[in-house]
Amino acid sequence: MRESLKRFQETIMSKGLEGVVIASPEDLSSTNLRYLSGFTGSSAYLVVTPDRAWLLTDFRYLEQAATECPDFEIVKQDKQVVLSIAEICRNYRIGVLGFEADKVPYQMWHDWNGQVPVVWRPLGKLVEELRLVKNSEEVEIMRKAARVAGESLLEVLPSMVGLTEMDVALSLEMAMRRRGAGSLGFPTIVGSGERGALPHAHPTPRRIQPGDMVTIDFGAEVNGYRSDETVTVAIGTVSDQMRQIFDIVAEAQALGIEAAKPGATSHDVDTAVRSFIDRAGYGEAFGHGTGHGVGLDVHENPFAFSDPRSAEVLVPGMTLTVEPGIYLPGIGGVRLEDTLVITETGNERLTMVSKEFRTIEG
Repeated sequence: MRESLKRFQETIMSKGLEGVVIASPEDLSSTNLRYLSGFTGSSAYLVVTPDRAWLLTDFRYLEQAATECPDFEIVKQDKQVVLSIAEICRNYRIGVLGFEADKVPYQMWHDWNGQVPVVWRPLGKLVEELRLVKNSEEVEIMRKAARVAGESLLEVLPSMVGLTEMDVALSLEMAMRRRGAGSLGFPTIVGSGERGALPHAHPTPRRIQPGDMVTIDFGAEVNGYRSDETVTVAIGTVSDQMRQIFDIVAEAQALGIEAAKPGATSHDVDTAVRSFIDRAGYGEAFGHGTGHGVGLDVHENPFAFSDPRSAEVLVPGMTLTVEPGIYLPGIGGVRLEDTLVITETGNERLTMVSKEFRTIEG
């Protein structure tokens, strides 16, 4: 049996739930649905009890679902899904049914509430909590995704002088696809010169030229799992100010990576990074969080923010990015990011490109 499904069934039993519905009509809750079932299609629903599991989908996905989801009874969806859910609940005497209140639109739930004879109970972040700790198989897939992305970047970097930001992003995507990426992990960010001051700079027709610092935030998707990495490189000779900023960011990142270990909190990691940048005089230029988890989503728990209320105690199997940045409007910016997996003794870097200062000659 799929490990994630078994753990979920044990969890809902311990919560006193007689069943749970996970909905994914055209990607409504596709990440959690995929995590529990392995289904990669775009439209399905799950009904899960402590000892049974059904996947409801339409004609397009019946054969695919049967192959991908051997632990589930596949139900052909040829009528309103609410009627199928109601039928399962009546036939199997499910009286209390959990649902993802933060994902199911009100109108859908309103229809369910009127036609499914159960007491509804919000799940909260039950599935996301299970996803927090990755098993060895998940980590290995993420390691492969990071390798696909990193090797692709190293292929693209030497020839990017004179290209547009859009050219670089396209070349990187093609290189990742050739190495086996199913898709981009997320839309690639390329910010050159003064555009490096934009933390989420979408690629533009601006050409990369000598004197620029170029920030590239990129990732690959492999078997549903994402990689996430950021490098900033120099094109020829850059200003003393930008080189100084790079060194500050690099040192801050090293401190954050050192702080990421079991028993510490995600807030501890943020504090290690943020306090160093503050002392260097650039606290106002670092306005985003220090990091986040990565997995089936590119942004998931735990989050390393300055607000201690977001703190999560780090345990082996969690993933966390460490990505400090300094952004100076009209001048440029630097960000460095690696994705880590927490181990029994500290952490392991999944991403592979060196974060040492790198110069690309034009």
